[in-house]
Amino acid sequence: MISGGGPAGSDDAHDSGSRDAAAGEGDDQSGDEAGGSGQKKQRSFWKELPLLIGIALLLALLIKTFLVQAFSIPSDSMQNTLQQGDRVLVDKLTPWFGSEPERGEVVVFHDPGNWLAGEPTPNPNAFQKALSFIGLMPSAEEKDLIKRVVGVGGDTVECKGTGPLLVNGQALNEPYVFPGNTACTDDTEGGQFKVKVPEGKLWVMGDHRQNSMDSRYHQDDPGGGFVPVDNVVGRAFVIAWPPTRWATLPVPDTFDQPGLAAAMSAAPGALGLAGAVPFVVWRRRRARA
Repeated sequence: MISGGGPAGSDDAHDSGSRDAAAGEGDDQSGDEAGGSGQKKQRSFWKELPLLIGIALLLALLIKTFLVQAFSIPSDSMQNTLQQGDRVLVDKLTPWFGSEPERGEVVVFHDPGNWLAGEPTPNPNAFQKALSFIGLMPSAEEKDLIKRVVGVGGDTVECKGTGPLLVNGQALNEPYVFPGNTACTDDTEGGQFKVKVPEGKLWVMGDHRQNSMDSRYHQDDPGGGFVPVDNVVGRAFVIAWPPTRWATLPVPDTFDQPGLAAAMSAAPGALGLAGAVPFVVWRRRRARA
């Protein structure tokens, strides 16, 4: 038993030492693997960083192209609704679904006929150009304007004396007009007019009526002062900067007058009635026969 006990004790000691050694080696390997894993993660982050930046820039470019774009207000023509230096966000998505500008909306549009001739052109640096390209800053190279739509295709827009402005014979109550301004100007250059807006075109005016070179003053141009719907970039829906000026840009209630909509729907209704009369007469004759 004694002789048998010796080898047994010896085996126990050997096995215990082996397990301790194996455990130590295991710990070393775990530490190596942990250290290697940390180094691998750090290396992979720096490798993925350019990809992440590229994806972010691509998303910003897509948002600018199809969803929302920032624009800067360069003049006082839309006071007090918009002040010079305001940054507005413009909805570019809805036009992709066939939506067209409506009366009362504030829209950004490409210069339809050299309206900005003689205006100074900004000279941005390379960094500003890059930010403009991805939509994080307003574009300084595109010749765009911002005005309020007061007439759409089929509307008759008229100014007599100092106002009010008439759309399809309905007088507009315009609380957004710059304080101290009249709705119409009594000058002969363009303040007095009566126009019929062609289909696919818009008649636009600034809220600062005495300080806005809008559709009124381009009636002698080839386009007659009208803005093609295809030139519209989108609707300005919010003032995003500066923070103290944050506000939405809803359509004023004055453009919800029943008379405005009725004027537009009268012609289609009359055409539908005229088309229905012959059909009713034919049905009655057939019934009698």
